[in-house]
Amino acid sequence: MNRFTQQKPISKSVLSILVPVVIFFAVFFLFLLPVSSISATTKQEEIENLKQAVIRSTIYCYAVEGAYPESLSYLENHYGITYDHSKYLISYEVHASNLMPDIDVIILTNKGELP
Repeated sequence: MNRFTQQKPISKSVLSILVPVVIFFAVFFLFLLPVSSISATTKQEEIENLKQAVIRSTIYCYAVEGAYPESLSYLENHYGITYDHSKYLISYEVHASNLMPDIDVIILTNKGELP
């Protein structure tokens, strides 16, 4: 009966392996958190840049032709607006030829649907 004999404590070799592994994962997760934050910031900047490009092209069209474009496809065909249709949805609402249209950019999910 070895019931009352002393058991060996955890050996130093196990601790020497376990401590660096725990430290590695802690450092890994500390670096992972800012990466996701940067990704979210980048997406927001992409949306803002696309919206500003459409607004600039719309204003340029008004300056050249004397009227705002009738549709977003007109801007794409005549003023060089290009964007990823599977990634973004641009809402372009025209009120009148002499009023600035309402422009909104919405990011789509991976399936091409609204978030």
